[in-house]
Amino acid sequence: MKRKIGFLLVLLIAIAAGSANAQYNPEWFLMEADLVKSDSLDFNVKNADTVDVDKLDSLADKKIWGRKQLNTDTSELNVYNFSKDTVPAYPDSVRQKRIKQLDTQTPINLTYNRVVGNYIDLYAKKKRDLTSRMLGLAHYYFPMFEEELDKRGLPLELKYLAIVESALNPRAGSHAGAKGIWQFMYRTGKVYDLNVNSFVDDRYDPRRATVAACEHLRDLYEIYGNWALAMAAYNSGTGNVNRAIRYAGGVKSYWAVWPFLPKETRGYVPAFMAVTYVMNHAAEHNLYPVDPGYRLHETDTVKVNDVLSFEQLAEKFDIDMETLEFLNPRYKKGIIPANDGNDYYLRLPYEYASKFLQNEQEVYAYKTERGIKKEKLLKEIEKAKSRRLHVVRRGENLGLIANKYHISVSRLKAWNNMRSSRIYPGQKLVVYTRGYESSTASRSINKSGDGVHRVRKGETLGEIANAYNVTVQKLRKWNNIRGNIIRANEKIYVDKPPRNTASSENGEMIYYKVKSGDTLIEIAKKFDGVTVEQLKRLNEIYDSRRLKAGQRIKINSGKS
Repeated sequence: MKRKIGFLLVLLIAIAAGSANAQYNPEWFLMEADLVKSDSLDFNVKNADTVDVDKLDSLADKKIWGRKQLNTDTSELNVYNFSKDTVPAYPDSVRQKRIKQLDTQTPINLTYNRVVGNYIDLYAKKKRDLTSRMLGLAHYYFPMFEEELDKRGLPLELKYLAIVESALNPRAGSHAGAKGIWQFMYRTGKVYDLNVNSFVDDRYDPRRATVAACEHLRDLYEIYGNWALAMAAYNSGTGNVNRAIRYAGGVKSYWAVWPFLPKETRGYVPAFMAVTYVMNHAAEHNLYPVDPGYRLHETDTVKVNDVLSFEQLAEKFDIDMETLEFLNPRYKKGIIPANDGNDYYLRLPYEYASKFLQNEQEVYAYKTERGIKKEKLLKEIEKAKSRRLHVVRRGENLGLIANKYHISVSRLKAWNNMRSSRIYPGQKLVVYTRGYESSTASRSINKSGDGVHRVRKGETLGEIANAYNVTVQKLRKWNNIRGNIIRANEKIYVDKPPRNTASSENGEMIYYKVKSGDTLIEIAKKFDGVTVEQLKRLNEIYDSRRLKAGQRIKINSGKS
């Protein structure tokens, strides 16, 4: 009997662990089962109760999360019986008392003064519509913020800093280049592992950016030992805060250094204090949340294992694009560039997450009405990988830059929307290289097998060189070409040409570079079967005395 009880305890522990960790280890379970006789527990799987998993999800959502629903009914929330258009006003003494009460609940020093009061008026009077939207968005973002802050033992009130930074807009951007809900600059974001590429910007990812913000704020607090100074440094950098401390005589007090901080930062911490006040006393100011559409617990994340677009998801599951963009601001172009070498996750409404997992392969293979295919997505990804910026150096011109990357000047100008060829030192030019250029060549060029290529409209030396696996320099040498200009229907050698012959046996076209003192008669004598009349007719030369050194002459052996 004791052994039966012991096993049942083991079983209950296993079930509890399974609930907590969302996984089940059959090997561990069987190993424990060996401790008892096979007939000690009568468990018939056939008689086990089976249910619809989706119904279980719905039941859990109702029983557990239903206790914490967002109420936007102003008839219930308006406990002070304000009329709809009333904008309450309170004397400084009341505001000060409320902030003093909030100050007792946080390690962050909250103060009321004229500057803080001005920001309270901003959020509670002038920007009431914005504040109502933020009250609603808080129900989506704050649980995420609080979870990460709590993990690190940081004050939960730091969640209000995101309101000052971005008004809870995960795609917010500043004129200085800061991005995301926590407004990270590119350089600082890289320090805290927020990666950026052509398709993904981790600064826009609320969860990843929150983790980075928590770590950054913790680092700053370890420097200053003062949350107000840490927040000031978060906004303007440690250099500005350190300079202000020096001007204040070395005093590490926010209000002591306040006059010496940059103008923007002087309002930053008072704005945080005002937001903390308004978010906790919204009802007293006749402010109520606007439903953001989703709460965090109404969504779930799924791992994406292949390239996927929002359009595929929108059409396959009939989800509106606005929802996908709101839940997944990390993906800048609505494309998730997943492959075997990286992990990407997608946040979906709870019911769609389940559908995605059940139909994952169908989703990847689904072709949208607008023709989005996996191959097209991969092509875009390859193009993004091949994109780079060339910073113009003194003495460079477009021809030199084009030669460096084995491309044409015309293509370089097109990529950069340039009408003229004028460039200046320090200018940044977009250049596509590697797979993009070679894939373009392989798609557009029909290769010949006889060593001679007929140029088609729009082809460039770089494309032809890539297609035949030779260098642009060799093409120029073999065909006496200066620069990158080639014309449609020209025939150029893509392999080393025969020596002192006009072409291969079938009389293909080659080009001869005129030397100083050359005449048409002397040139014709150098090639078998070539006459002066042929040269004149082929090159539209009417006065042989007008030949110039460096001029390119078409020569076609054996043709009349």
